[in-house]
Amino acid sequence: MKLKRVFPMLMMAGTLAVAMPSCNSKVSDADLKAKVETIISSHQGITTSVKDGVVTLEGFASSDTEKTQIETDVKAADKSIKSVVNNIVVETVAPAQITVNTVDESLAKGIVDATKDFPTVKATVKDGIISVTGSIEKAKLVTLKQALDNLHPKKVDLSAVTTK
Repeated sequence: MKLKRVFPMLMMAGTLAVAMPSCNSKVSDADLKAKVETIISSHQGITTSVKDGVVTLEGFASSDTEKTQIETDVKAADKSIKSVVNNIVVETVAPAQITVNTVDESLAKGIVDATKDFPTVKATVKDGIISVTGSIEKAKLVTLKQALDNLHPKKVDLSAVTTK
């Protein structure tokens, strides 16, 4: 008789013991991305993607220190982040003897040559700043950035470019 009462209790306890760990709430990739984007919002030109808890960072930083700091901050954002893939490229500062080209007409002519091999992107210039839109393969992004930097504008803004 006692066995009839104890057995269902043991079954219930076993079921609860197995079911409870699966109740842990997982943070969705969209929620992780939102947290990461909040953290990196002060860094212009850095984009992020999240898949299965793995955060990928892309874009440009002004130094190795900044690149490392961004990665450290992202890792600390949430314990649900499994790992961080840091594809941030460190931009080298142009030597002081190179003058900045702020003549929009001159830059516009150079943009035509610099972007001719990249039909999926469009670049415009205003006040010496080149703004690029469209999409491009990750491998070609650095080549495009270098070609535009060689025109010596005030700045090259790639924040609106999406990578494939």
